[in-house]
Amino acid sequence: MTFVKAWFRIPFWQRVAAGFVLGALAGWLVGPAAAIWFKPLGDVYVNLIRMIATPLVFFAVTSAIGSLHGQKSMVSLGGRTFAWFAATAALAVCVGLAVGLVFKPGEGVAALAMAPDYVVREVPGPVQVLVDVVPSNPFRALAEGKILQVIFFAALLGFALVKLGDKATRLRALMAEGSEAMIQVTRFVLEFTPLGTFGLIAALVGAYGFEKLLPLLGFIGALYLACGLHIVFVYGGLLLAHGLNPLKFFRGAAPAMQVAFAASSSFAALPASLRSATHNLGVDKDYAAFAVPLGASVKMDGCGAIYPALTAVFVAQYFGIDLSVSQYFIILLASVLGSFGTAGVPGTAIVMVTLVLSAAGLPLEGIGYLVAIDRILDMMRTMTNVTGQVLVPVLVAKETGILDQAVYDAASSNVGIEDGDTATVAERSGRA
Repeated sequence: MTFVKAWFRIPFWQRVAAGFVLGALAGWLVGPAAAIWFKPLGDVYVNLIRMIATPLVFFAVTSAIGSLHGQKSMVSLGGRTFAWFAATAALAVCVGLAVGLVFKPGEGVAALAMAPDYVVREVPGPVQVLVDVVPSNPFRALAEGKILQVIFFAALLGFALVKLGDKATRLRALMAEGSEAMIQVTRFVLEFTPLGTFGLIAALVGAYGFEKLLPLLGFIGALYLACGLHIVFVYGGLLLAHGLNPLKFFRGAAPAMQVAFAASSSFAALPASLRSATHNLGVDKDYAAFAVPLGASVKMDGCGAIYPALTAVFVAQYFGIDLSVSQYFIILLASVLGSFGTAGVPGTAIVMVTLVLSAAGLPLEGIGYLVAIDRILDMMRTMTNVTGQVLVPVLVAKETGILDQAVYDAASSNVGIEDGDTATVAERSGRA
């Protein structure tokens, strides 16, 4: 018991960081066999996260909307949220283009081999995307983890509870209790994050040899730099413009960012993102229950904005194509609109790149050169996605007066079973 207490006294982000470092060391020492030895540990963790994501979203969204009773205008909050989604996506595209033009990752690269498993992705039309948002069977949507369909059904059910008023008091209470229960389950599961991170990173480092990375090291560096600049300067600048301390934001969002980097999935990071936004950063729980899951589906600054823009520049440079002003505008427009239009489509990054390159008239073969290193790229892309998915609700909450400034200023970084909800702000701050 002494060891367990000592373990939980270590701040959550430090435990995850230790898992990352030890996993990288184990993968390097063991080599390719690390995928056999350690990957099951990471797979179990990812399965646990996926297990809780869908019911968490269903109960949270239904409870949040069902408890509105005219207290807040969800339409107004939704409009502000989408506006910031679009604005930050446009800024992300500009960052990706700028880094590509300055560092020229596509120039001087020797002939690349296309990944043998690359197949050109078919981009669904906007009408089909809209049709797919509406579930033909809500129970199948829940079972298959189709988050957008789950949000649609949960929102519809929540509005029905509002319309029914006192007739649905018990069902409304049941949904609220279900939401609280799933939040508690989330705390339990998130405590496995250090072990899951260890398994995922060990398997990744063991499986990737330097021979896969060296030919495209310039592109990898450019992507990581672009994402880092966007997170630090664009997100940090927006926080400063709203009178918020960026360091406190990054401290509060750190657990979600760490999970995203290790698991390379916005949906896998969703429980940590929701918990970070509310428990660590003080975003109103009802609003966060709507905005954070929505962001996990449509807010993709890394995958849907920076990566397609940088890839377009890389492909143009590799094939010796001079991009025109109109092509740059098309890349910007396709990236921003496409990130909303491909919401919920599996493999969003590849779909988005396919969409942008097609719109700009660039060779799709360029995507095949990057597939071999996609897992390395996806770590940073996803961390950028998730950071933005937490940032926008914070900005909107600040603008509309539903941000608990005391919680934000406390800058907790804990999301696990050591519950700070009943503790004072000072206690949370001291423990984090």
